[in-house]
Order: sequence, then C-alpha cells, then structure tokens
Amino acid sequence: MNRRPHLLLTAALLLLTACGGPNDVPKPGDRIAGAGGGGTRSASAGGATSGGRPVIRFPSDTRNVFEGQKTGDARKDAVLADNAQRINSIDDAIFQGRVNTQALGFYSAEGALDSARMFIKGYLDDGRSWTGTTRYFDRQVTFASDGSAAVVYCSDESKSFLKNRRTNKPEKTQTSADSYVLYNTRLVEDSAGVWQTTNVISKRGSAQCQP
Repeated sequence: MNRRPHLLLTAALLLLTACGGPNDVPKPGDRIAGAGGGGTRSASAGGATSGGRPVIRFPSDTRNVFEGQKTGDARKDAVLADNAQRINSIDDAIFQGRVNTQALGFYSAEGALDSARMFIKGYLDDGRSWTGTTRYFDRQVTFASDGSAAVVYCSDESKSFLKNRRTNKPEKTQTSADSYVLYNTRLVEDSAGVWQTTNVISKRGSAQCQP
C-alpha cells in the first residue's frame, strides 16, 4: 500500500553507498519522499526529550517502528536516532496540519527541509492524514571524509493507510511493490550536536526493499 499521496520533488543526487552495495544507489530522476539487526523501537509518540529537543506526539492509531536502532557504535547510534526523529517530525507535522513545526526545522535543513514541507503540504491539500504502522528497516550508516553521514534505509508501508481528515476514515488498499520505499539521505551535525538531514532521495517500489 502507498500511504504517501505526494512524493517529494527531486533533490541533488547523493553520492552515498546504498545498503545493497556500493553501486546500488538511487539514480537521478528517482522520486523523493521525507536499518538491520537489533531490537525494534516503537516511536508511536514522543515525550519531552533530552537537550531541549522538541516534543513529538502521534495519535493513538499511528506508529513508526525503527529496526536496528542500536549498532554498538555511539556515533552511528546518534545518527540513527536523529534520522528516526526526522521521520517522526514529518509525520507529527502532518498530524498537526502544519508545515512549520519546531520539530521539522530542528531535524531537517536545506533541501530536505524544503522538500519535507512540500510533502506535508501534499497531505494537507488532499485533506488527508494517515493511520496504522510504518516500519523502517535495513538502516545503514556510513561517514564521509567531510564529517557528514549517509543513512540508507527501507520503509514498509503495507500496514499504514491514508485517512480522510474530515471523516477520519482510512482508505484501505492492497499491499503492492509501491508499499516499499528505498531512502538515501545525507545528514550533517549542527553546532548543537543534532544530526540534521539535508538531502533525501527515495525510490518507491525498489526491489531492494521488497520482502
């Protein structure tokens, strides 16, 4: 199922290593939207976080689940944590019906912030939200020589569905290849130690993320 009504616009290609291998990276023209082993962490709601971070809250009928949250490497774990919060901040903005939440600008910057706002606006213009559970898996972190990080990961939207904001009714659809999305992201650590996402490329229906 594809719970995303509008994919985000094209950003610059990231020269990152994808989780399938060094040559398996999204190509220019792939569409944009806003990993393995270890336990599963639920992000159904966010309370007050440490370091004065914004509060993120989800409705009771929605949940993001992030697999492989702990790698044993503190630096990689920090990147993965902020990658998860960036995803949560986009959904939090959708639920709030706003494109300028504090959390959104906290975890996204540059092109990734602009594309996230367009993505959220697509939901709001269509009068939609979403419900269910989205799973994020096969998350891989690599570091570049300039200190930036790349996170490549997959999402499984087979158990999440678009929802009409006015009627609150979900739009049930069948699981298909488009229920699975490959993401390739670049993150930069800001002066406060937050790993902000600055660029995102995605490919919906990627064979790399199919079960």
